[in-house]
Amino acid sequence: MRIAKLLADTDDTILSQNHPDDGQKFHRLLSQHRPGWYYETISIKDNIFPQSVDDYDGYVITGSPSSVNDPDAWIANLKDFIRELDVKRKPTIGACFGHQAIAAALGGRVGKNPGGWGLGITSTRFTRHVDWMDPAHEELALYSAHSEQVLELPQGAIVLGSNAIAPVGAFSIGEHIFTTQHHPEITPDYMNDLVDVVAEFVPPETIARARSSMNGKAEGDKFAGWMVRFFEQPR
Repeated sequence: MRIAKLLADTDDTILSQNHPDDGQKFHRLLSQHRPGWYYETISIKDNIFPQSVDDYDGYVITGSPSSVNDPDAWIANLKDFIRELDVKRKPTIGACFGHQAIAAALGGRVGKNPGGWGLGITSTRFTRHVDWMDPAHEELALYSAHSEQVLELPQGAIVLGSNAIAPVGAFSIGEHIFTTQHHPEITPDYMNDLVDVVAEFVPPETIARARSSMNGKAEGDKFAGWMVRFFEQPR
């Protein structure tokens, strides 16, 4: 199985320099489940894309501090690429920015979180399970770091999970698109440093809530099990 990780993270601060990039994070996460697969990171943030959507068996679109509503050329090109992936029914997973980019590219709407930042560990309740979500966890705790969210779904999308801060916490389209607003790939040390960085501009009560939440344990590894089974689904 050949998996392309489409790197959308535009952060070039000390935070990113002190931690593996998102491509490496997803490699660590997925390779624990499927060490024999081939994983390649493609820096879409630098406007680099596969020559063809058929170059890989599946795609993961990472998070990013950029907004899917930004006018950057690479974001417009990503939306075009997502539309090609959809037409070809190529298995595609989006996380946070990737989740939002898929929604926006296919006719949905993304905007500011009405309830403010989602930050720290949040539990998503899964009220619907599709074939690859096995075992069918009713709830998963995942890291969150987002000030925007999907406000309107694209046509044909089905909400799989939600919580108070992100009513569209996860969705699917057919058998070829699977998304999460959250971050299965993030590690505790990265999240701790991220909260310290965003404390400069995020309300103190949000920071306190985030730090308190991190006494719990995120379950990204369980979500990763769903991810690999999604890619393996017969189509």
